[in-house]
Parts: sequence; C-alpha cells; structure tokens
Amino acid sequence: MKNIVIIPTYNERENIELMIRKVFSLEMPFDILVIDDGSPDSTGAIVKNLQSEFTGNLHLIEREGKLGLGTAYITGFKWCLEKGYDYICEMDCDFSHNPDDLIKLQKACSMDGADLSVGSRYVNNLVNVVNWPMGRVLLSYFASMYVRFITGMNVMDTTAGFVCYNRKVLKKIDLNQIKFKGYAFQIEMKFSAIKYGFNLKEVAIIFTDRTAGESKMSKGIVEEALFGVIQLKINSWFRDWK
Repeated sequence: MKNIVIIPTYNERENIELMIRKVFSLEMPFDILVIDDGSPDSTGAIVKNLQSEFTGNLHLIEREGKLGLGTAYITGFKWCLEKGYDYICEMDCDFSHNPDDLIKLQKACSMDGADLSVGSRYVNNLVNVVNWPMGRVLLSYFASMYVRFITGMNVMDTTAGFVCYNRKVLKKIDLNQIKFKGYAFQIEMKFSAIKYGFNLKEVAIIFTDRTAGESKMSKGIVEEALFGVIQLKINSWFRDWK
C-alpha cells in the first residue's frame, strides 16, 4: 500500500524543510511530491538538497512561474497515478494542516470505506479554526453554505484543501476537464467525485492559520469560487456521470 502527499509550493522556504521532516517522521509512511512554481526564494533548491537524504521518497516537480493551485494538483495527480500510488493526499505547506492528521485521512479511506476523505474545519456543529480573524471565519463558513446551496453537496467544508483520495477516484475523474485553479478547484474535485457516486467522508481537524510566509489568497481566487460554482452546476446538467 503506497501513500503519498502532494505539497504545492510558492515561496515557502520558512516551512518546506520543517514540513518534509515532519511528514517523514510519521508512524505511517508517506512519500512526498513537492510541486514548486518557480519560487524566487529558493524553495525548490531546499527540496533538491533534501532529496539526497530522503532518496526515493522525496520527489520534486519544478514549474516555470505561478500556474495556479489547481494545475499543480492535476500535475501531481497524474504523476502519482503513473507511479502506482494507492492513496494520494494533498495538503498545504504552511502547517495550517497538521501533518499528523494525514494518518486519520488515510485510514478513513483504507479502513473506513471512504473513497475520499476531507479534513474538515466545520463538522459536529463546531468551527475548528485557530488564529483567523472572525471576519475570515464567517466568510469561509458562509461560503461553504453558499456552495452547498448551489451544488446540493452534503459537505460542510466544501473548499477544504486537506484531502486523501483512493486512486480509483482520480482515475475515474477526467482530470483534463477540471478547469478551476483556486479554491474553486477544491469544490470542483469534490463535486465531481460525488457526481460519480464515490463516498466522501469528512474528518474533523483543527485548522491553524500560517505563522510563517505569506498567504496566497487573492480577490481573483475568491471571485472564481463565488461565480465558478454556478458555472459548475450548470455544466453538470450536460455531462454524463456514468
């Protein structure tokens, strides 16, 4: 059973080595695939230096310039499928996602019958977010309500980016048809998996805002998520989900 976690990076020199060492210290083995979008702060170079220490388990794909979160994950998914990984996770590099929770997400798929598991900030009537201003907490929470209303998905944390996929989900979804690049990408992947009949399970996590580096949030990313879900729903009416 081969596990891997995809970590997209752009200017994460403060976090990347700490994250890599943390993941490799877990009691459950995970390989790591870092996808770096030409970070000018030498994030990619740090990963290269560590590859000699973690030979065969630490992988790096370097891309030219910022091409978007969604395209980074699509590139990573295709690579992982080609290499035969069974459980493919995605997570942020900034420790907003606790690497220890990778084990819970993997077990939700490998032992509890989920086809994909989501590290969720909003389950059991709780909001498990640390170090976010109240305005951002409310924006995120009501954004997920909006997405559920438009798409009909029964998922509390629709924009969550801490996910574990059974490889069969990524093989079924036509990754070339996934169009969104920001948070709407996360919505589109969950929506597609559910439309194909896969079982999604939310796993409670505590989300902690980054303490090092800069957030990649932008107005364009928010607008894509806001209007993208309407387009996503309309397009779904004309697709064959068999």
